[in-house]
Parts: sequence; C-alpha cells; structure tokens
Amino acid sequence: MKSVKEVSVESKILKRLQSHPKCLELVNYLFNDAELQEMQDYANNVSIKRLGYNDHGPVHMRQVTANAIKMLNILHDCGIQTSLEAEEIGTFEDSMCGIILAGLMHDLGMSIGRQGHEEMSVILSKPIIERALLHLYPDDLHRRVVIKSIAIEAIIGHMSSRKIHSIEAGIILIADGCDMTKGRARIPLAMNTTPQVGDIHKYSANAINRIGIHHGEKKPIRIDIEMSGDVGFFQIEEVLLTKINVSPSKKFVELYAGVEGQEPKCYL
Repeated sequence: MKSVKEVSVESKILKRLQSHPKCLELVNYLFNDAELQEMQDYANNVSIKRLGYNDHGPVHMRQVTANAIKMLNILHDCGIQTSLEAEEIGTFEDSMCGIILAGLMHDLGMSIGRQGHEEMSVILSKPIIERALLHLYPDDLHRRVVIKSIAIEAIIGHMSSRKIHSIEAGIILIADGCDMTKGRARIPLAMNTTPQVGDIHKYSANAINRIGIHHGEKKPIRIDIEMSGDVGFFQIEEVLLTKINVSPSKKFVELYAGVEGQEPKCYL
C-alpha cells in the first residue's frame, strides 16, 4: 500500500509530464511495478531502521524525480538543449525518460548499505530499466541504449563522488541535493534519541522549511531555500552546494537561502 505522500508526489510528477506522452507511459509503468515498489520500501527500511539515515525510499526517490522533471522543463522552456539533444543522438523526451528512470531508482543500493550505494543502485536498477524501456520502445534498440546509458550515468553520479558529463546527470545530482526538508528527517529524529555521529545532517535538514524551484532571473533555474534556524546552512553548504559545484548543470542555477524573516543569502 502506497503512502499518502507517495501518491501526492506521483500526482505532481504526472501533472508535470502532461505534454510528454512517452514519459507519462513510462512513469505509469514504473509506479505500478510491484518489484520496484518493494525494492524502494526495503531500501528505506535499511536506511532508516538499520543505519539511522534520512529517508532514502519511495517518497525521496519520487521527490527527486519531481525536482528533476521541473528543472529539465525549465531548461526546455528557456531553449537550452539537453546533452542528448545537443549531440543529436536523442530527443528532449529521451532525456526526460532518462532522468525519470534515474530519479526513481538512484537509491535502490541503500538496500545493501551506504558505502558505494550508487554502484549497487546501478546493479539493482539495470534489469528494471531494461524491461521498462523494452516495454516503451520494443522496436527501437538505439533509443533503449541511449536512455539506459544516460540513466545509469545519472544514478552512479548522484553522490558527486564520480565525475559526470551530461546535463541530464547533472540535473539529477542537483535534484537529489534539493530533497532535504524537515519532513525527510522526521522519522530518524523520532526514532534515534541517543546522539550519534552524523546527527548534524538530520538536525540541519530538520531546519529546512521549504525549497522552491522556479524560473530564475539571471540564470534559468532559481532555487530558494527557507530555514527556521542557522543550522540549516550546514545542509546547504555541505550537501547541496557541494553537489551543485560539481554538476555539469551548475551554470544554469542560481541559489538563495536564508532564515525565515531575514534577507536570503545569494550563493550562486
């Protein structure tokens, strides 16, 4: 049974894909895939209950997908081509399919453990990616290869520990960093009352009230972050900014963050 939050984020994703029929077909296939759902749920169990980390399950993976779709649509609105488009090897919709696959599967490796989970995510997601693309494009081997490759680059690059080169993978990297609001830290904070190494990530995330992704003024994408306290700056500077700085899509992003009621700080 899906949670209310999962269904809510799914609705947001579907709304953002209304003009992309193949992408709609893909997300509906994935949202109804029982194996993928079980894998997302189990990854979250390991992340929260076994390891004491934040949400890395179905809600987080859907939220990252929603963030990435919004960012890619903004770039499209501004006339900026994706890497597949610029290289004349794929379409905008191919790029969108790639980030959907990556977003919904990038943390499956948390079901094995935190260390090297991006590599584990590739191993676990590859069969699902292949059968989803075979369903979507049964007679188009070229398109299946291209989309699978861009999705895997985005999955393996989402921790900023490996150099990535495409705009698509760069968008997933930033979209992942943008899911850091207090809702994501609520469960592990409630469960773990004994101080532990790494608690600063949970407390800083708990100070993030809202993250907005909009059309920018100086650059195509503007990210606005509102916090309840200064501890939230740790999450921005140590997590999000680190990811943006190594992303091939950095040049398209402006970033503002501040405590509620105060003038926001411009990072980019």
